[in-house]
Amino acid sequence: MSQFYYYDPESCDFKQIRYTMAEKLVHAASQWLLFGIVIGGLIVIALSTYAGTPAEIALKAENRVLLQQLRDNKSTLEEIDIKINRLAETDNEIYRQVLGLDPISYDQRMAGVGGAALYSEFDVFKGETSELLKWTNETLDNLERRIDLQLESFKEVQAYYNQNQEKMRHIPAIRPIGTSIVSGFGIRMHPVLNYRRMHEGIDFRAPIGTEIFATGDGVIVQADIVSGFGRMIKVDHGFGFETIYAHLSRFAPNMRVGRKVNRGELIAFSGDSGLVEAPHLHYEVHKNGRAVNPIFYLFADITPEEYLTFRRISEENDSSLD
Repeated sequence: MSQFYYYDPESCDFKQIRYTMAEKLVHAASQWLLFGIVIGGLIVIALSTYAGTPAEIALKAENRVLLQQLRDNKSTLEEIDIKINRLAETDNEIYRQVLGLDPISYDQRMAGVGGAALYSEFDVFKGETSELLKWTNETLDNLERRIDLQLESFKEVQAYYNQNQEKMRHIPAIRPIGTSIVSGFGIRMHPVLNYRRMHEGIDFRAPIGTEIFATGDGVIVQADIVSGFGRMIKVDHGFGFETIYAHLSRFAPNMRVGRKVNRGELIAFSGDSGLVEAPHLHYEVHKNGRAVNPIFYLFADITPEEYLTFRRISEENDSSLD
């Protein structure tokens, strides 16, 4: 501890100041307290300058969480966008096409409103936050318009169905068999003849004896053995539609030419008759005398997701079973 002196006028001399132990302790404590206050103040100033006040730190943390939420929302909206596109595709390819309604064009479905200026209110934010807010709001507006358009399309489809129920009962609209597709419509490699040719139907893999059902109301116009097709049934559904069920093992009882059948009625059993690689059902749909892709005519008992799966399988398999 430093030595301090005072001037004594009576003795005309400097005398040393002497402290008691208690005074020394108080003095040392005061010095350390003052030192701590100064250091603490400097730390607070530094934190305020470089890190911000406690309120600012909390606000920055909150902003980071909100920014991450915007990123997560973007991913979710992108997934919803994909699902709506699939639904629109199914609507055009199956429901509207089969019913004879005009498809809704891509431009109609994607029509926007306004431009970049519509979302300029988010320019007050910086960088990624501004871009995410603009993208999110623009995407939400777009999705809302497309969903409204899809709902209107479904209302139109439903109204057409209600007005044409007689026709709808005759359109082949269900799976003829409860198994999976293994080959699709189009040019395919024939497994026995070993060359590529038009495959005018779809193949369902099925063990011999699997039940086969009429896909719409109609009349049997052919039930015999046909070269290549083996045992076969052809049903005339009216309204320009016919279906063919080939490679059968046997017909169901009383299934003969002239017999009326209803959608979902058992008509035959799968087999391997005719020119085939393995037991299966070959199924065709004809409209106005021309073979069309039967996958578009399975809409009554499959979901849009199942339809996309069936279509993918049918397109990826380059060979048929007959």
